Amino acid sequence: MPEAVIVSALRAPIGTARKGTLRDTTAFDLAHHVVSAVVGEIDASRVDDVIIAEGRYGGGVIARHAALTSGLTNVPGLALNRHCAAGMSAVQTAAAGIRAGMQDLVIAGGVNSESTSPRSRYRVGKNEAGEDEWIDPWVSPSHPERADAPTMDMSITVGWNTAVRAGLSREDMDAWALRSHRNAIAAIDEGRFKEEIVPIETPHGLFAVDEHPRRDTSMERLGGLKVLHPEIEGFSITAGNASGSNDGAAALAVASDQLGLPVLGYIRSWASVGVDPAVTGLAPIEAITKAVAKAGISLSDVRLLEINEAFAAVPVASIRALDLDPDSVNFSGSGCSLGHPVAATGARMIVTLVHELRRRGGGFGIAAMCAGGGMGSATVIEVPAV
Repeated sequence: MPEAVIVSALRAPIGTARKGTLRDTTAFDLAHHVVSAVVGEIDASRVDDVIIAEGRYGGGVIARHAALTSGLTNVPGLALNRHCAAGMSAVQTAAAGIRAGMQDLVIAGGVNSESTSPRSRYRVGKNEAGEDEWIDPWVSPSHPERADAPTMDMSITVGWNTAVRAGLSREDMDAWALRSHRNAIAAIDEGRFKEEIVPIETPHGLFAVDEHPRRDTSMERLGGLKVLHPEIEGFSITAGNASGSNDGAAALAVASDQLGLPVLGYIRSWASVGVDPAVTGLAPIEAITKAVAKAGISLSDVRLLEINEAFAAVPVASIRALDLDPDSVNFSGSGCSLGHPVAATGARMIVTLVHELRRRGGGFGIAAMCAGGGMGSATVIEVPAV
């Protein structure tokens, strides 16, 4: 069985949706940007497929669009969606095709342009006058509506439910969010993202640095933010301890080790799980446990972890449940600071993990996240000693 190896891993800088530098850059442009950058480092004639996760661009196939604009005329494309874990699942799908021997080289990743995503209308019936009634705008729900897990309010379904079940206080979550911003700013200032980011020319100038992290964040500022549901007693989720709304893209070239290309890392295992929608934020715990077992290692072998901060409650709950060293988790920030360009985040996390492990001399790493509708996913990679 061939090994699935990462031979290139790049991303766009992350923008703040609707008011940031990428506000007029479409998902098609973002996908082209990262796909062409990744292809530029390898022999394009060897590419078998392009798999790009897209969360809110239904109807077409952005992967095929990016393949064509990147000169891959003879390469098909696949659109993939697993909500927040879509970009990660694209990489896993590529690795599966390679390990099965059906493909040799696949470009995989995800793209999200919250700023330019189309808004759908959904017909719900007719009114008394016989006229069509619509929900406008409408977003496809991740699961059936429930009082304890609203389909369109993840602050309850993921953030609050996770905090309650894990016994987390607002101070716990705000402190983690502050750490996230400080880690992201440190990574930016130290130039740790430079190898993974491909600057992009936008209508608003050259964009090369993640713009969502805040240098002025403090416990006092975070503590002063209003909770999102003051009508719920004890509710502690705010905009500060939740992820941002963002634009971004990331892609990796995943290849068979039999091609003999220079290896950045090995994809050792992966696992996706389903849980009750009300405990979505706890899904990474199960996904990590399952993926680690499939890799044949233990958590003590893992040097670094990326656990997406859809809400700060998610990584904190995972750390406590799995008895992880907090210093090994989200070393360069995550959703609360860098932001969460939904369909791109899973791929972005793997990109960052590969480059940081290489910077530290190699080792095992895990990227994990929850996903809407009661899902979670985790990927184990190993970066060889550098």
